[in-house]
Amino acid sequence: MLPLAGGLYLGWALGANNAANVFGTAVAARIITFRKAAVLCAAFVVLGAVLQGQEGIKTLSGLMDYTIVTLLIVSLSAAFTATLMTIFSLPISTSQALVGAIAGLGLATRNMYWGGMLKVVVCWVATPIGALVFSLAIYRLLSALLKAFPMSILTRDKILWGGLILVGIYGSYALGANNVANATGIFSGQIPGVSDFHLTLFGGLAIALGVLTYSKRVMLSVGEQILRLNAFTAFVAVASTAVTVHIFAFVGVPVSASQAIVGAIMGIGFMHGMYQINVRVVRNIAVGWLLTPLISLILSAAGYAIFVH
Repeated sequence: MLPLAGGLYLGWALGANNAANVFGTAVAARIITFRKAAVLCAAFVVLGAVLQGQEGIKTLSGLMDYTIVTLLIVSLSAAFTATLMTIFSLPISTSQALVGAIAGLGLATRNMYWGGMLKVVVCWVATPIGALVFSLAIYRLLSALLKAFPMSILTRDKILWGGLILVGIYGSYALGANNVANATGIFSGQIPGVSDFHLTLFGGLAIALGVLTYSKRVMLSVGEQILRLNAFTAFVAVASTAVTVHIFAFVGVPVSASQAIVGAIMGIGFMHGMYQINVRVVRNIAVGWLLTPLISLILSAAGYAIFVH
């Protein structure tokens, strides 16, 4: 059971970093307190993980063969990388952290199923693009609905802010369903007496703990710094993110909610004018995306060289 501790640590780091993507805008706009948002997010993350998290586990468990030691190396390398980025308030891809660690181990051992890795990488690229497309579509659809049902600005904003909490709940469910595999997927079939259902439950609880204990800093970073969002654009951003991540849960590939929400916000920027986007913050996030798999890969390969080879 010792390697599973590394996976639970990774789940905690995942929750601390990714809750921002579903409730960051609502908390930053002060329509819900951080405490209430964290509780809602944690509860629905666990629900999504348990009900729909096993497809992603099948994908990640099939990338390579593991031993007890290499399981521990991969999970700790990914978790340390995710924790490091969270300390610097950068919303990163925990999927990239984990797969970077798996790739580092695969390069060190020359034991990797590269076909499965290609599928994961293609989905990474598709995530922000898909969220951008959904953002444009939801933006236009919601605009048409609001024009069809005229109302005061105050009434409209109250409805949209309330809707933002609902899509935050949906996004939390989708996050659990898609990302629990990042925390515990590699342990599938590796621990006697621990089924994939147990892994979804353990992973979901670990993510929830990260949300509850250490997600506030990144939540405010995403909610306030990339683009000033009003009720309308915040709803579009979170809804686009939730739909995108949930679709990849059906596909069975864990993807980055951070990449999804940045893609969604870029779509909003296209509609409003790109000059409103804080380019410096987007640049820093992009740097975090590039560094995440690289750091994780180096740590994993170095861990194998030191402790195994």
